[in-house]
Amino acid sequence: MKKFPIIEFHILQSFPVSCLNRDDVGAPKTALIGGVERLRVSSQCWKRSVRQALHEQGVTLGVRTKKVKDNLLCVLQAKGFDGEAAEKAAQLLAKSLSDDSLLFMTDKEYEAFADYAIEKNLEVSEIKSAEISKILKKAKVASLSGLDIALFGRMVAKAPVMNVEASAAFSHAISTHAASPELDFFTAMDDMGAKDELSTGAGHMGTTEYGAATYYRYISLNLSKLVETLGLEDDPEAIKTAISEFVKALYTAVPSARQATMSAACPWVYANVLVRNGQRMQCGFEKPVRAKSQSGFLEPSIEALKTELARQEKLSGSLYGKVASFEFGSAEGMSIDDLIAGIEEAVGV
Repeated sequence: MKKFPIIEFHILQSFPVSCLNRDDVGAPKTALIGGVERLRVSSQCWKRSVRQALHEQGVTLGVRTKKVKDNLLCVLQAKGFDGEAAEKAAQLLAKSLSDDSLLFMTDKEYEAFADYAIEKNLEVSEIKSAEISKILKKAKVASLSGLDIALFGRMVAKAPVMNVEASAAFSHAISTHAASPELDFFTAMDDMGAKDELSTGAGHMGTTEYGAATYYRYISLNLSKLVETLGLEDDPEAIKTAISEFVKALYTAVPSARQATMSAACPWVYANVLVRNGQRMQCGFEKPVRAKSQSGFLEPSIEALKTELARQEKLSGSLYGKVASFEFGSAEGMSIDDLIAGIEEAVGV
């Protein structure tokens, strides 16, 4: 199989008043980095947002659910098999795959398991790993129906043969500077108004927490692993589609927390995208940047990112393996479409 370079995204994104990712008490998540508190958005949170963006773009995705038996039964019913035998077969197959835990599967995989049950005249028992492997091989086709599973991976404790190694790696997004959550005191008025002189003022009051920051995000895509998982070795157009859809989703995806009340809908401000042969290398921003007068945190964050990337390239020498690099946001002529076209050309598809 052709060996592809990795694609790395070093993204700077600024958000004003927002609470992109909440902890167990509803406060913005934080981390202590470089001796100071930073605002943080977990990798899981942003991956979920990217997956939702892929769905909105019309990409056929896998289904992550505990209702495995119900899904299998729906497929069997759609193929004309119903009743007690179908329900029992669906239940036994589901028990082979999951014990009341979330399972990530594509529609084609559900169909393959349903076809297996039909071949057995619905007389199935719990199936072993070797049999699951055969069923999955039948379901594997050169398509993008499980793009999200190939990107983010899959772990199935009860059926390890179904495990998929993630081709995309996401860091936790961190503020490039010191930042702490702040309190927002709010009141709500009663639309019915005061009934007497003693009932004046707000009908409700409370507090919420928010933060404002310039975040650094690092995402890498192991294109060789993605192509292998999806079986796209002989389909360069499908590889282009996978790259394009992933980059567009990265660009548009924003965590959904408190969007109705804080509307944190800010796209990338700056990104340095690298196509390299070698190991992944992200930036730590261990030293917090300081805001410049009248220009905020963004300008010094861009300078710090450029400096660190140049340092990594110099220190790594021949191991850096740079094929191409793109600065998004610094040149007015580059759109997200231009960036995608440049990446596709650089990786050789």
